[in-house]
Amino acid sequence: MNIDQIKAQAEIDTVIDTNHLDDEASRIPQIHNKYLCILMDEKLVLESLESKLKVLRRDKWLYYSGKLSQEELKQKGWQPFDLNILKQDIDRFIDSDVDIINLGNKVFLQKEKVNYVESVTKIISNKIWNIRSSIEWIKFSQGL
Repeated sequence: MNIDQIKAQAEIDTVIDTNHLDDEASRIPQIHNKYLCILMDEKLVLESLESKLKVLRRDKWLYYSGKLSQEELKQKGWQPFDLNILKQDIDRFIDSDVDIINLGNKVFLQKEKVNYVESVTKIISNKIWNIRSSIEWIKFSQGL
């Protein structure tokens, strides 16, 4: 799911219909499970992206340190790196590499998605307290 789809679903699922509090309360476990499943899937995607970033950083280190063979360069579709740079400067080249930046941005977006789903899951978990407060308010306002 992309973030916009998750937001659209959360907008629907976090609303409490005060006219049907009993139905709202009975739906909480299903909705909670829905977001736990989404959260698990998104965490798996995040873990995969973070692993790919680690592998790419290693490969780029080998690339910038001149340790990749011509065959490996051809296999990855990379041009030979002809500059002779100091070992201490390799990280600077890696951090500014377009492939690293692009994958790093995907990792960042995925982390934000996971954080958002975690927040929605907490909201859904607290929904029962909001329903209980609504019931108490209705009782109070009706003098019960």
